[in-house]
Amino acid sequence: MATPQEAKNAGLTLQVRRTFAFPREKVFAAWAEPDQLAKWMVGDVPSHVVTHHKQDIRTGGSYLIEVRDKNATYWGQGDYREVTPPSKIVFTWFWTKDSLDGPNMHPGSELTEVTVEFFAHSSDSTEIVLTHGPFGSEKLREDHNRGWNGCIDVLEGILHSA
Repeated sequence: MATPQEAKNAGLTLQVRRTFAFPREKVFAAWAEPDQLAKWMVGDVPSHVVTHHKQDIRTGGSYLIEVRDKNATYWGQGDYREVTPPSKIVFTWFWTKDSLDGPNMHPGSELTEVTVEFFAHSSDSTEIVLTHGPFGSEKLREDHNRGWNGCIDVLEGILHSA
């Protein structure tokens, strides 16, 4: 059963759909192999210095990402709830500022969940459907929508250059 806060925010989710001209296994690998993920995840802002401290991409695994820019340091962390090759990855999303124990960057959205599904439309075409939420405000949902679309743009470039 949903908590009152989850029920209140249930409508504040985002969904990003993108189709790539690559086989599902290749697109899935870009999300599931740590060396590939590190090339594009949180790489949408050129001034950011991103360090992927941990990417244990398996059901029950976890991740830890550090992002530095001239003004601050941000820490992203979460757990992989489901990794089902080559069709689905589900993980939690939580970001703090300044340190791992620092203040939550997204008040009202302390812990959200990201689900990425991979659909083969042919042997060389894959649609991803990313669903993320619930968010505590429209602004947070829109901020994350911009961020995910930026990251997926970088992913698309990486796939084309590989």
